[in-house]
Amino acid sequence: MLRGGLSRLKESYDALNRSEQKAAKFTLNHPEQMVQMTVSELAEASGSSQSAIIRLCKTLRFKGYQELKLCVAGDLQDTRSNGDEYKEINPGSNLSTIVSSVSNNNIYSINETLKILDLQKLQMAIDLIERAHRIDFYGSGASQLVAHDAQVKFMRINKPCTAYADNHLQLTSSVTLTENDVAVAFSNSGETLQTVECIKSAKESGAKTVGITRYGNNTLGKLVDIHIGIVSSESNVRSAATSSRIVQLNIVDILYLSVVGHQYESSLQYLNRSMGAIKKSFRVK
Repeated sequence: MLRGGLSRLKESYDALNRSEQKAAKFTLNHPEQMVQMTVSELAEASGSSQSAIIRLCKTLRFKGYQELKLCVAGDLQDTRSNGDEYKEINPGSNLSTIVSSVSNNNIYSINETLKILDLQKLQMAIDLIERAHRIDFYGSGASQLVAHDAQVKFMRINKPCTAYADNHLQLTSSVTLTENDVAVAFSNSGETLQTVECIKSAKESGAKTVGITRYGNNTLGKLVDIHIGIVSSESNVRSAATSSRIVQLNIVDILYLSVVGHQYESSLQYLNRSMGAIKKSFRVK
């Protein structure tokens, strides 16, 4: 079943023009009605125009209005089946509510990302990483933790890689990349200045670039060779990244295990070696 129509509309809403936003807003507020409408009916009901709705479909990379309707209908079916939706944490919430809400939000964000995940772009990123002589992982704040996780995983299968926490070192590393290397950047907003500058530098050095950011138009997503869009639901007031970090980590696991699967024999040898060394030196005997 096709899904992901509502997620694409939500994540891309701010980048749409005014007429497209009218159709998107009506669809987000009244999805059950929208799936029963023709293009002309949606245009009239939303105060938009037929041409704007067609442009909206193209912007969101749907083949046409019919595919948009099918994806919205798929989202509605999912909601009826499992009731998953983002839940805010409110002041005074008890522990049981917090445990349920945080866990639900993480699961919801992963599921919403799966609905819009572009498998073709994902495969392209996997191929680049698999062939790379060296991989630089960039990120700031919570996204740097994700970059570090990627480094820990890929170095275990003998992939030379960096994930410097210092932004100066990230930028310094980026200028030493070559056309045989890959730079992978993590930024939920896609607007983190330091990360964008590293990718610009990596591209100038001739490296291929991959960006993992929120779905829709953003600076980093437009700059990289391959943009992997994700969906994350965050509280209006955040103490730190939550579900966005979990979704990014999930993408790292997908990339890593895909490369391991393609290079299974050699990866298994390196994994056994690293595990043996860790057990010998760091496990209580």
